Amino acid sequence: MGMTTKERLRRFYAQFTSEDHVLIPIVADPDAIASAMTIKRLLWRKVAVVTISNLNLIERTDNLVLIRLIGVAMTPFHKIDLKRFNRIILVDAQQDHHKMLSELKPDVIIDHHAITSPSQAPFTDIRPKYGATASILVEYLRAAKIKPSAKLATALYFAIKTDTSDFERNTQMEDLQAFQFVFRLTNIALARRIENAEIRRGFLKFFKQALDEVHIRKGRAFVHLGVISNPDVCVQIADFLMHIDSVNWSIVSGVHQRKLVIILRNDGIRKDAGKLAKQSFGRWGPAGGHKSAARAELPLENLEPETTAADNRKLSRWVMQRLKKAAVPLNE
Repeated sequence: MGMTTKERLRRFYAQFTSEDHVLIPIVADPDAIASAMTIKRLLWRKVAVVTISNLNLIERTDNLVLIRLIGVAMTPFHKIDLKRFNRIILVDAQQDHHKMLSELKPDVIIDHHAITSPSQAPFTDIRPKYGATASILVEYLRAAKIKPSAKLATALYFAIKTDTSDFERNTQMEDLQAFQFVFRLTNIALARRIENAEIRRGFLKFFKQALDEVHIRKGRAFVHLGVISNPDVCVQIADFLMHIDSVNWSIVSGVHQRKLVIILRNDGIRKDAGKLAKQSFGRWGPAGGHKSAARAELPLENLEPETTAADNRKLSRWVMQRLKKAAVPLNE
């Protein structure tokens, strides 16, 4: 690339005039939210209007708490009148990441995902090696000599931490440098509040069920929750069970929208959750992940000949049998 961040910033600013009405449609998650907020800050007093719009229904508790505590103004996409905007910026996404984005003509794309199709906008800055889009935008802030507010810094801090899984996956030096910069300006108490606000009140009944029904044997904790209101509940319970001192694997499954969702967690020492998920469940649907975290989402009709979806005991037994048969042993 060989272009300095200052040159990139200059080219970015060259796309806009003070008359512009700018729309930033996002698939809202911490990285997209913080990145959109940063762009809004970069364009402050440089354009007429900047509106951030969420394409997705926001359900994850940490996202809802982030939006509430940081005070992010967002308009749901279905309420947006596209005729009122003459500039569109895609951030933490490209046109084929969401069907609604594929119909838009963006002027700017800034993203850290792999490039999916050749230049899609007059200005693109796509860096697949980066762990978070927020890290790229911190470089823009620094080039613009803008000191982010405590709230913006906190959103960026949370975004970089989330997207790099606390620097456990595709992270490079630049992510760490960006993190270091925002860390000094972050309101840590606020960040902690967002990080800890995981459990929705409606999930408590599933926690109670998990505590009543969990099987713990040879370092493995397993529970099948039956029909669940949201797949996130499996993730949260799987993470929770990993806090038990004798547990080095947790497997939590549940049924959501005609799919069997299976979440695997382990302590990441000498084990590979992604491989286990793929070998155990890959035949029936999408399955895989990282060393210490993986998931499978299996359409129920794919399981029909082998097990009946309606029978929780059978479904639970089926999951355990599949894991036992896998070539990757559960307890090494």
